[in-house]
Amino acid sequence: MGPVPTPNHEDLARYLEQNDALTKPWLLLQLRLSRLKEEKDSLGAEEYLRRVQDAHEDLMRLGTFWRGREAELFGRG
Repeated sequence: MGPVPTPNHEDLARYLEQNDALTKPWLLLQLRLSRLKEEKDSLGAEEYLRRVQDAHEDLMRLGTFWRGREAELFGRG
């Protein structure tokens, strides 16, 4: 069995829209990274690195987003 193909950013966006997930910042970040992966070859090394670093900073800021909202966001509690 080969590797499972990764959906492109358009398929992922459509999935998020159909499943009412556009308000979930961790999924929007996944969409952003998917698009960045697709654009990698057309970007210069410095621009690509800058965008990856920007995405990383946004991901780290999500740490505070979760606090106290685990049950609401993940249906546990």
